[in-house]
Amino acid sequence: MKLFRRDIRAAKVVAVGALLGVALANSGCAVMFAGAAVGAGASAGVAANQERTVGNAVDDTTISVKVSDQLFQKDPMLTRTIGVDVVEGRVLLTGTVQKSEDRVEATRLTWQVAGVKEVINEVQVTERSGVVGLSKDTWITTQMRSKLLTDGGVDNVNYNVETVNGVIYLIGIAQSQQELEKVTELARNISGVRKVVSHVVMKSDTRRKS
Repeated sequence: MKLFRRDIRAAKVVAVGALLGVALANSGCAVMFAGAAVGAGASAGVAANQERTVGNAVDDTTISVKVSDQLFQKDPMLTRTIGVDVVEGRVLLTGTVQKSEDRVEATRLTWQVAGVKEVINEVQVTERSGVVGLSKDTWITTQMRSKLLTDGGVDNVNYNVETVNGVIYLIGIAQSQQELEKVTELARNISGVRKVVSHVVMKSDTRRKS
C-alpha cells in the first residue's frame, strides 16, 4: 500500500518537473528532464492557451516543490498522502490523513513557503484508504482529464484535477462562467464521482492581480 502511494506521488513529481520544463522551454531555454529534451517549439501550443504567464508557471512549480519538501521534512508519509497543486500562488492541498493535527500542520507548513497567496486545504481526515480506492480515484482523474482534453470548448491547460475518495477537486482559471459550468458538468457525469468541489477562478477575478 505504501509503495503504491509512493509510486503515485513519484509520478506527480515527474509531472511537476515536466511543467517546469515546459515553462522554461517557452522562455527560450531547452532543458533535460527524465531523460527527455523539451524545446520551445513543443510548448508553443500550450503556452498560447495558458492563462498563467511563464513566470507564474515557474513560480508555481517552485512553490509546489517547496511545499512538498516542507511536508517531507515534517513526515515523509505526508508527501505520500497529500497532493499539492498550485495556480498563481493559490495552493490546493488534497489527499487523506488519519489525524486532524496533520491536516492543520499541512496548512501551517504551506504558509511558510514564500510566494503562497492562499491555502485551500481539502485534505480529508479519514481511515478510508487502500489500493482499490486509490485506483478508482486515479481512473476518475484520468477520465476527467481526457474529457477536458477532447472538449473543444474548454481550455484544458488551465485546469488541475485531483480525486480523493470519489470527490473531484478542481483548481485553475476559467475563461467564463459558461466554461466553468461545462467543466463541472463533465465532472459530475463521470461514473463513481460523489461530489465536485471547484476552486476555479474567473479569468477576470481580482485575486489574480494581487
